[in-house]
Amino acid sequence: MTKKIGNAVVRNRMKRRFRKLARELVPADGMPGTDFVMIGRSGGIERDYGLLRQDLAKALDKARR
Repeated sequence: MTKKIGNAVVRNRMKRRFRKLARELVPADGMPGTDFVMIGRSGGIERDYGLLRQDLAKALDKARR
């Protein structure tokens, strides 16, 4: 996680959100043998969790095509 999105507390909160999203979506929607890179942007920590989930689901769907 880059220092561009905030201090250590903010970065760790983003990491925890990313891990939770990955545990929920990647096993069902991901592709075997593929690595995924999620990049946190400023403002991501304030974004609604449901919207982040929708964004990741959409990105995984797009990657499968």
